[in-house]
Amino acid sequence: MTTNAPQLDDERMARKAGVAAFIGTTIEWYDFYIYGTASALVFGPLFFSNADPAVATLLSFATFAVGFLTRPLGGALFGHLGDRIGRKRALVVTLLLMGVTTVGVGALPTYAAIGAAAPILLIVLRLLQGLAVGGEWGGAVLIATEHTRPDRGFLFGAYAQQGSPAGRILATLGFLAVTNLLPEEALLEWAWRLPFLASALLVVIGLIIRLKLEESPAVKRLQERNEIVKVPVVELFRSNSRELFLGVFGILCVFVVVYARDTFALSWATTSLDFSKDAFLSIILVVSVVQFFVQPFGALLATRWRPRKLIMLLLGIEIPALALMFVLIATGNWTLAMIGAVVATVPDAMFYAVMAGMLAQSFPARVRYTGISLAYGLSGALCGTTPMILQWLLDSSGSIVLPVAFGIVTTAISLVCSLALLGRRVAEEAPTSDRDAVPAAETH
Repeated sequence: MTTNAPQLDDERMARKAGVAAFIGTTIEWYDFYIYGTASALVFGPLFFSNADPAVATLLSFATFAVGFLTRPLGGALFGHLGDRIGRKRALVVTLLLMGVTTVGVGALPTYAAIGAAAPILLIVLRLLQGLAVGGEWGGAVLIATEHTRPDRGFLFGAYAQQGSPAGRILATLGFLAVTNLLPEEALLEWAWRLPFLASALLVVIGLIIRLKLEESPAVKRLQERNEIVKVPVVELFRSNSRELFLGVFGILCVFVVVYARDTFALSWATTSLDFSKDAFLSIILVVSVVQFFVQPFGALLATRWRPRKLIMLLLGIEIPALALMFVLIATGNWTLAMIGAVVATVPDAMFYAVMAGMLAQSFPARVRYTGISLAYGLSGALCGTTPMILQWLLDSSGSIVLPVAFGIVTTAISLVCSLALLGRRVAEEAPTSDRDAVPAAETH
C-alpha cells in the first residue's frame, strides 16, 4: 500500500490536470467562438453601419482575423513565462486576460453611439483576445501531458482539445438562445451582448480550478537541474527551428476547416443561400456535439496505431470531405448541409485530438511551452484570414469552386508537414550549459 501511494497520488493529479485543462480551454474557446459567431451575424451592421452590407461583412471578418495576428506574440510572451516561471502561473494570466477582454466586447458602444471609435476599440479588444489564446492553448496542453506518463501524452493532450467543441457548443447555444427567444431588433439593440457578458461567471469558475493545480513535474525537474533557459524563444529558433516550421504548417487544416464552416459558411448560408440564422446555427451545434464525442477517438487510436498511419488516413479522408461539405451546403437543404458539415468534421476533429500530442512530443521541455504555442499561434495567424479570403474568392469568382480549392490545398500541406514532423521526434536533451541556464531561484 505504501509503495503504491505516490503512484496513486500522481494518477489523481494527472486526472485533475486533465480536467483543469479541459475546463480552462472550454472557457477560452467559448470566448473566442462567440466573437466569430457575432462577426458573422451582427458586427457588420453594429460596428460598420456606414458601409455597404457586403463591405461591412468583409470588415467584420477583418476584425475577426486581426485576433490571429497577436497569437504568435501571445505564444512567445506566455511561452517565455511558462518555460521560465511555470505553466500554472502563465495559464492564470491568460484566463484573466481573455475574460476581461470578452466582457469588454460585451460592454462596447456601437458605431451609432460613438462613431469610428467603436470599431477601433473592437479591434483593440480582439487583438488582446488573440494574445490570450496564443498563450492559453500551449499551457493547457502541457499542464495535462506533463502530469502523465510519456506513453499517454496523446491521450491526455486530448483533454485540452475537448475544450474547443465544448466552447463552441456553449457559444452556439448562447446565440441560439438570443436569436430564438428575442426578435431581430432586440438582438441588434442589446441581446448580442449577453453571451459576452456571461463569460465573467465562467472565468471565475476556471480561476478557482486552476489555482488549485500543482506545477508541471517537467518544470520542477528543469528547476532542480538548473536547466531553465534565459530566453526560450532564442533557444527555440537556435535548436528546434525545423520542428517549429513543420508544426506551423502541419496544423493549418484544423483552422481552415473550423473557420470555413463556422464563420464563412455561416455568413454565406444566411446571406446568399436563404438559410435562417437559427437553421445554420443549429447545424453548427450538431457538428460541435458530434466533434465532442468523436474527437477523443483520434487520441485513443494514436496510442494503439502508428500516429503517421493514422494522420495519413484522417487527412486523406478530409480532402474530399471538405469539398463535399461545400457542395452540400450549396444545395440549400438543411439535412444535406448538416450531413456535409458532419462528414467534414469527423476526420478533422480526430486529427485535432492527435495534434496536441504530436506538437508536445516535438520539443524538449525547456522550450516546449514556447515551441508549441508559437507553432499554434503562427498557424492560427496564417489561417485567421480564412473567412475573409473565402469571402473574397466567392465574391470575385461567383462560384464556390475557388473556396473549395483553398481548403483542399491547405489540408494537403498539413498532411505532408505532419508526416515530416512525426519523423523528427525530439529526445530530451542533456542539461544545458551554464551559459544558457539560470538558477531555479531566479525563475520566480
